[in-house]
Amino acid sequence: MIRVVLADDQALVRAGFRALLERAAEVEVVGEAADGEQAVSVARRERPDVVLMDVRMPVLDGLEATRRIVADPALADVRVIMLSTFEVDEYVFAALRAGSSGFLLKDIEPDDLRQAVRVVAGGEALLSPRITRRLIAEFVARPAAVDGAAADRLRQLTDREREVVALVARGLSNDEIAGRLHLSSATAKTHVNRAMAKVGARDRAQLVVFAYEGGLAGQG
Repeated sequence: MIRVVLADDQALVRAGFRALLERAAEVEVVGEAADGEQAVSVARRERPDVVLMDVRMPVLDGLEATRRIVADPALADVRVIMLSTFEVDEYVFAALRAGSSGFLLKDIEPDDLRQAVRVVAGGEALLSPRITRRLIAEFVARPAAVDGAAADRLRQLTDREREVVALVARGLSNDEIAGRLHLSSATAKTHVNRAMAKVGARDRAQLVVFAYEGGLAGQG
């Protein structure tokens, strides 16, 4: 079973997501929270696979709640998907920097919501090509935004690993990376995993953040 916690300050939104998610036989909603502090508390109590976290909530917003979950070693296996009513670039990148594994709009189609939970529970990042294209364009246009610490970490990578990370940042799956670089899927996955280990990325989404901040987002 994929265990999910819902964090949103609107009870009707939580009820709607619960109804949609529990139509999938392998998904179980194990807790709800009406603010960020509750979200952290429920996550610590329930140890879910995925938290669906609203960006804007009272007491503690979703970004800070996500940071606290990600920083807790006891919650190392918990993945967070940020939710928002608006597709604002600043929110998307802030969510990724906070440690979330993806970003969804609340008007997402039911089947897409359930698939998003499955994808993130399986360890993948949830970044649509449309979002990654816009983020890349934004950060390539602002070279001053390159972060020195992130760039230093990326220098630890081999040339092949840098190629792979650049393609991860463009939203390509392991299979797509393998096809682009004429590798096997297993080899592409190995390069991704080694890159994450070298730069200290918690998951694939954090690797994307390193790519943006280190100046690799426009390459590949």
